[in-house]
Amino acid sequence: MILFPAVDVLDNNAVRLLYGKRDDVTVYGAPVEMAMKWQDMGAEYLHIVDLNGAFDDSLVNRNTLIELIKRVSVPVQIGGGIKTFDKIKFYLEEVGANRVIVGTACVTNPDLMDKACAKYGNKIACGIDAKDGRVAIKGWVEKSLLSPLEVALDMKSRGADTVIYTDINRDGALCGVNVEATAKLSAQSGMNIIASGGMATLDDVRAVKDRDIYGAILGRSIYTNAIDLKQALEISKE
Repeated sequence: MILFPAVDVLDNNAVRLLYGKRDDVTVYGAPVEMAMKWQDMGAEYLHIVDLNGAFDDSLVNRNTLIELIKRVSVPVQIGGGIKTFDKIKFYLEEVGANRVIVGTACVTNPDLMDKACAKYGNKIACGIDAKDGRVAIKGWVEKSLLSPLEVALDMKSRGADTVIYTDINRDGALCGVNVEATAKLSAQSGMNIIASGGMATLDDVRAVKDRDIYGAILGRSIYTNAIDLKQALEISKE
């Protein structure tokens, strides 16, 4: 199992949101410093989110994100407001990200995934953010009529093999990951599923690993020391 420490960037700060709400934010410092911290603690892959891009397509974090990706030596996956082929190409070819996460566009412009997957293969991942069993889009402020499995299978047919699956009702709440829903999506889709939202204790890390889920994102839990990243990494490799 791969653990992905998260660095969510809002207004050039590393932050955590509660339930994805922009007005419920905790600032933790400089994004580059946080990324280097997780790398120095042994992280082998980082998960970066451009929150300004997700909320309103703003480019305010552009230089910070470029610096972060170029400074770290571990692979980086990045998402947040990535809705065009040019932006995908920019992050993969010019900045050096290892994987780009397409979220809203998986629902609103699925043909983009055809083009992106044909060009970049497994460097393209699908971000599926679910609330009450339906996929949310546009920074989680709108809810579609599609189920996570419907979107995952459509993206698989277009060439994607990896999904970042977030349970919005648990995100940032330290209330435990939705292991059952994540494992079910993994089994039914046959894709690499990365669990996101609610990782709160080392028991959550063990639970995800025990269900043979591909990976998990650690956010607020490592920022508040609810989970010790070094211990979590040891569990992930057992």
